[in-house]
Amino acid sequence: MSNRNILMTIRGISPEELMYLEHATKTFTEEQVKHFVFIYHSKRKNAQDVLLFTLLGFLGFAGIQRFILNQVAMGIIYFLTVGFCFIGTIVDLINHKSMTDEYNQRMARESAMMVMGGF
Repeated sequence: MSNRNILMTIRGISPEELMYLEHATKTFTEEQVKHFVFIYHSKRKNAQDVLLFTLLGFLGFAGIQRFILNQVAMGIIYFLTVGFCFIGTIVDLINHKSMTDEYNQRMARESAMMVMGGF
């Protein structure tokens, strides 16, 4: 099985994310790619989930999306300021896809380092 086919087993992966993961794992063996997918799949976030958590900000739970994306300080600020009076929440609604992509790329780099280092 090729590395691309292994990477395509990740549910909900976008073409851009697939290209990034192919680049990140181009020197990996098939076994390393399988290990990478196992680690990465447990860490990655879905853009639709981030969108849903962002929408909860309009119900008084502002900042959950920031906690989900490991941005704890911003999550606390959003919670205390009601999403910067909803302006920050609206901005996050617009940028939810890019925020998720950035988080997933960070998790891909972290997962690749774990595979290369053998933990």
